[in-house]
Amino acid sequence: MSKIEINNVYKIFGSNPQSVMPMVKNGANKEEVLEQTGHTVGLDNVSLKIEEGETFVCMGLSGSGKSTLIRHLNRLIDPTDGEIIVEGNNVMSFNKEQLIDFRRHKMSMVFQRFGLFPHKTVIQNVGYGLEMQGKPLEEINKTAMEKIEAVGLNGFENQFPNQLSGGMQQRVGLARALATDSDIMLMDEAFSALDPLIRSDMQKQLLDLQSELKKTIVFITHDLDESLRLGDHIGILNAGKLVQVGTPVDIIMNPADDYVKAFVKDVNRAKVIKAKIIMKSVNEANDIDKSNLIKVNEDQFIEEFLPQIVCSNSNCEVVDKSCNNWHRCNRNRVDHPLFSS
Repeated sequence: MSKIEINNVYKIFGSNPQSVMPMVKNGANKEEVLEQTGHTVGLDNVSLKIEEGETFVCMGLSGSGKSTLIRHLNRLIDPTDGEIIVEGNNVMSFNKEQLIDFRRHKMSMVFQRFGLFPHKTVIQNVGYGLEMQGKPLEEINKTAMEKIEAVGLNGFENQFPNQLSGGMQQRVGLARALATDSDIMLMDEAFSALDPLIRSDMQKQLLDLQSELKKTIVFITHDLDESLRLGDHIGILNAGKLVQVGTPVDIIMNPADDYVKAFVKDVNRAKVIKAKIIMKSVNEANDIDKSNLIKVNEDQFIEEFLPQIVCSNSNCEVVDKSCNNWHRCNRNRVDHPLFSS
């Protein structure tokens, strides 16, 4: 069973969305619906599955439905039609008390604009979710400090948000989301308001934390490089429709339509494709010159070892994390996926 299932979800914004549903289900696009009815299609028959422990990135242009989709998961927005299943439970069936408990314990959220309480200190902001869960003060402060240290803000716990930089404020938001120890983290363009260098640093920190914590993360972004760096799987939305779901390599190498092609056409594929994607097994590598081999890890990106191969006219010996030798690839095989379309 998937951790999260979204089944045939529609969202129509307007005064009478149910009256517009037949038109949308019959194939009318977003522009036609708006022109003829004055209603806006937020999501159009979206279905996807998100597995436990993965980072699923949802991306698209402004107005594509990204933020609308993520807000359905914790019912900040209710669908016009369709169902949201989390751990086998239909979120749409929850009453008010069940929904509050679900939000307090099962999901946490990191917002683009930080969403911090200006009158509370860092430690008070981080511990707020635990306070809402009714935890004792000693436990709240202990857990809050652990998460503050985890995001690199030790020593700032008694500062107020307006005394922190934008990047530091977003670290507080991340620590607050981690503090409740929820299984699922929703991150709605969490790094979009940050400067490029700070944004890159936050991405690295999230990757480091995720490698340890194995949360189920749903991450919203309009930045392709960010989605390729963070995502185990990526879903691309266009005008409320989910047009493609796949791994970063799937998206880059096999774009589903012209919209996706336009997104990925300028991507440096060497940043996305790993050695294990292009390697051959040892048994299939009899044609490779083994006199000049460079050892690379299976999870290294081509970008990291390509210059060494090209400059030394070498071939690769691809090893796993335990340095076991299982595969090889030659320099021609490394070059090929970078220039194929």
